[in-house]
Amino acid sequence: MRKTVKQCKTCPWRMDVVPERDIPNCYCATKHRNLKSTIAEPGRVSMSEARKMMACHESTTGDEFPCAGWLANQLGPGNNIPLRIMMVKGLLPDFKLVGEQHERFEDTLPSER
Repeated sequence: MRKTVKQCKTCPWRMDVVPERDIPNCYCATKHRNLKSTIAEPGRVSMSEARKMMACHESTTGDEFPCAGWLANQLGPGNNIPLRIMMVKGLLPDFKLVGEQHERFEDTLPSER
């Protein structure tokens, strides 16, 4: 896994990104909504959720890496406890964000704006 993940310029967690306009390669709102399964219920401890990851849409099949915006959300306001444990153990990359971020997954969806 990468040591550092820098947030891409078309990350849906960035407030200045409109996914259906900015995400390349045939953005799909249905697939985006289905990523809700990667969002932990704040404060709930479930190791099965730790295995779900929102991969960066710029990663490739077989070489997926986590979305920096998703990492920031789940380690911050998302309060994903299993993910926090993985971060402390060094099992996740460091990440760098660019600009203001959405606080909730629902805010990243086009119809929710």
